[in-house]
Amino acid sequence: MFRQSKRRVTSRKNFEDQSGLSSGKFILNATTSEEEKQLYETLYDSKLSFYTIPPKGEITLEQFELWAIDRLKVLLEIESCIQRNKSAKEMEVIVKPLLQKLLPFTTDNLLERKKDYYSHFILRLCFCRSKELRDKFIRSETTLLKLRFNMMTSQDQAKFVKTLDLPLLQFISDAEKEELSTQLYQTVSSALQFQLNLTDEVQRRHYFNQERFIKLPFESVVDLVGSRQVFIKKGFAYLPQFQQLNHIANEFSSMLSSALIKTFQCIPRLNEDDRLLPILHHLSSGYDVSNFLQQEQFGQASQGEVNATTVYSEKIRENFPLCAKNLMNGLKENHHLRYQGRQQLSFFLKGIGMNVDDALQFWSDAFTSGGNLTSEKFNKEYRYNFRHNYGLEGNRINYKPWDCRTILSKPRPSRGEYHGCPYRDWNVDKLTLELSQGMNLSSTQVTSILDSVQRTEYTVACTKVFEMTHCGSTAVEVNDQTHISHPNLYYERSRQLQKKTEAPVK
Repeated sequence: MFRQSKRRVTSRKNFEDQSGLSSGKFILNATTSEEEKQLYETLYDSKLSFYTIPPKGEITLEQFELWAIDRLKVLLEIESCIQRNKSAKEMEVIVKPLLQKLLPFTTDNLLERKKDYYSHFILRLCFCRSKELRDKFIRSETTLLKLRFNMMTSQDQAKFVKTLDLPLLQFISDAEKEELSTQLYQTVSSALQFQLNLTDEVQRRHYFNQERFIKLPFESVVDLVGSRQVFIKKGFAYLPQFQQLNHIANEFSSMLSSALIKTFQCIPRLNEDDRLLPILHHLSSGYDVSNFLQQEQFGQASQGEVNATTVYSEKIRENFPLCAKNLMNGLKENHHLRYQGRQQLSFFLKGIGMNVDDALQFWSDAFTSGGNLTSEKFNKEYRYNFRHNYGLEGNRINYKPWDCRTILSKPRPSRGEYHGCPYRDWNVDKLTLELSQGMNLSSTQVTSILDSVQRTEYTVACTKVFEMTHCGSTAVEVNDQTHISHPNLYYERSRQLQKKTEAPVK
């Protein structure tokens, strides 16, 4: 099914399709043959796909992992936007640059079409293993479909709908529309005004006269029924064409839910392939918190500004996330940090641009300023540790700053320790006090953050704090992501925004 980049593995089974998922067609192997091009033109006749035909060709293991990672970044951002209650318009602004960079769909490029198709099915393997993962995957993929649909032209939208085999997607006759015209117009008038910005009555009437309506069982668009956006008669809902996306999305969700169950039933057949399972486990375990950021970009926002002295300046420290502020406060109070705290703060400072000489000066000053430790004892007991963190001792590994997932995997701090994530480790009263008084957040904002904390969505809580303390700005994006899944990502975005406000207006 897959081949390695440099050599073909012939000793392993080629897993044939025995589940009945295929409808007779399949994606060919990795050559750009004319037959393959024709197949992808069929699958992507309208730039979108329901992914009904599973792939059965060959790709490299490198493509397998990298394509899945790129799609996962997009889905993680969508999931974060959903959890932060972003509107459809706000979500489109956030996700669109990420789509254009990682998962373009408005192109005729064969490789990019293959990437979109394969990455969807690879992530099916990752997120079919539990109901929670399936629900999140369905929600994110369905939202991705909606975003892409709304980003297409009306001609492409109509072309996509025609390619779908949806028997309920039938339009009513002109006679039936005329018979129910009064009720239909009264129902959709507000949607025409607020969704399509048709503020003039004449404009709304003209649009209504040209609009076509779909008649389908009301349970197919139950979301619109609850908000009274469709007219109901004898168990049928009358759906205007500009709202057909709700029905399409529900059909896609239903199809994907069934497909994930079938995929889960086929998972045991993968147990014989030890190439794929580590990759799949790595991808699925990173669903809640992405650790695929380009960490080489960390430190660019400061560009050598952080040293043993400036790290204490208000201009630098106000960009610190709460976990880093907590560590700095603990270091200031005790003139010492225990091992986990030293490691977490040391790697964070390394990530924001502090070099090894300044780091040694910073830690030496912090540990000896309380009078309990001499410079000689610091050099004897701690110097090696900090040089090791910079890859200058031992195995000389260039350690990366800890991301949120790594921090959350460490033991919780006990008394006298300051490492970890405050959103997880602090009690409600302490966290509320810090958010309301330390960060000047309103009671409504604090409640929203605490709700995320209660649902154990700690990175979402941190992302909310960032947006609330930075006026909701997403003007500067690091690695095209707004979801905060790394303390250094918080710092980079904050520092870039700070520099933007400091820059003189030309």
